[in-house]
Amino acid sequence: MKRYNLKSRMMTIIAVLVTVITILTGCAGSGTLKTDMINNAQSETVQTESVLSEEVAAQTEEEKALSEAEEIQSVEVNTNDEVDTQTENSAADDSKEVVAVANTTTDGIINAESIFTKRDLTQTADLSEAVYYTVNDGEDIYIDKEGVYVFAGSAKEVTIYVEAASDAKVQLVFDGADITNSDFPCVYVKSGDKVFITTSADSALTVTGSFTADDSVNTDAVIFSRSDITLNGTATLSISSTDNGIAGKDDVKVTGGTYEITAKSKAIEANDSICISDGTFIINAGTDGLHAENEDDDSLGYIYICGGTFTINAGDDAIHAVSVVQIDDGTFTIKAAEGIEGTYLQINGGAIDIYATDDGFNAAKKSGSYYPTIEINDGEITVSMASGDTDGIDSNGNIIVNGGTINVTGSSTFDCDGNAEYNGGTIIVNGQQVNSIPTQMMGGMGQGGMNQGGQMGGMGQDGMMGGMNQGGMMGGNGGRRR
Repeated sequence: MKRYNLKSRMMTIIAVLVTVITILTGCAGSGTLKTDMINNAQSETVQTESVLSEEVAAQTEEEKALSEAEEIQSVEVNTNDEVDTQTENSAADDSKEVVAVANTTTDGIINAESIFTKRDLTQTADLSEAVYYTVNDGEDIYIDKEGVYVFAGSAKEVTIYVEAASDAKVQLVFDGADITNSDFPCVYVKSGDKVFITTSADSALTVTGSFTADDSVNTDAVIFSRSDITLNGTATLSISSTDNGIAGKDDVKVTGGTYEITAKSKAIEANDSICISDGTFIINAGTDGLHAENEDDDSLGYIYICGGTFTINAGDDAIHAVSVVQIDDGTFTIKAAEGIEGTYLQINGGAIDIYATDDGFNAAKKSGSYYPTIEINDGEITVSMASGDTDGIDSNGNIIVNGGTINVTGSSTFDCDGNAEYNGGTIIVNGQQVNSIPTQMMGGMGQGGMNQGGQMGGMGQDGMMGGMNQGGMMGGNGGRRR
């Protein structure tokens, strides 16, 4: 606005001077005087024009600089807006990434510190370069390269094959996929370093008939893998099988998601290990719920759990490992013939509720790498036994109780063939708190003989059928060790 005021001022002055000159030119008088006045007026006009031109030029330069500054400021604002937008987008992307935490321990019989990687624990997939598939009836899908692959749609007779390089990591994302096959796995991992199976929207995988083999490979599970697999996600994966639900010939890990598994045989099985940090599991299994067994190396075939919620109904064992079962945390509701079985059972935490028709906990000599032991360091444990020849906590070796609360109801609550150590914690037997482990020898059918403070005959202490509570009595069939 200042520039226009200067121009107006200049034009007004020039107009006045021109008028003066005209008047002077028309006036009478001395020619010299008239000439001098005219010259002076013209000189002043030129000087005025020069001054005004300089002012206008200065103002023009000032406005030009101001305009450039405004443009620079505008560019800076736009640039900042772009940076802020990028930051917000980045933050949004980060907010979409869901990473779980594994409450692992380092002082258990299994050092679990490095079992789960960050990618194992990441419940969402990076879809920036993902390949998308809609499943169609009778059209198998073959994956031979590392990457992220997303599946949606409903179809029958479809198998997703993974046959990638030995160093390839492949991620399969089920985003509302429903696959039903009659006799072959829905997912068949032939090769690859590791395969992640991530559920981003509720999906279902089903095999309705008898499985057929792949040449010499007995492909007997809905998800069948010859490589390491990790299951995670934020939704529910339902699996129904006429044999096994999930079978891994190496390691099987689960870090999140919900799994509804109905299987005529085992729900989840692995050769080397089953490791679970979190997830919700609703399992109905004809034989075992979780099963780990390596026929070539009996130091493997272990199960490690540090979180999750488990509801398991099993025809045989709810949780079975040839070598070690270590539970650091988790919530378990179990109904099975045997609740938890392995060679070495270590319970460091969690809430475990078992109803069993054989043994609640059973440490048997299944591995030469460990001595049969049940070690309880913490946790809330409730065991209810069916009637008959049953044991609540049964070890073919040692029982060690260092902490936790153990509440056992049954005719035979503890059975130990080795040493029984009670170092801490709370033990409740048939509703009454005790200050020792009330063990019986060899499944309640001891070799008889004298027991100081013992009981006569019958079923002994925990299920005595008419024995006599008098010290020093002969111990018939039910001699007990206190």
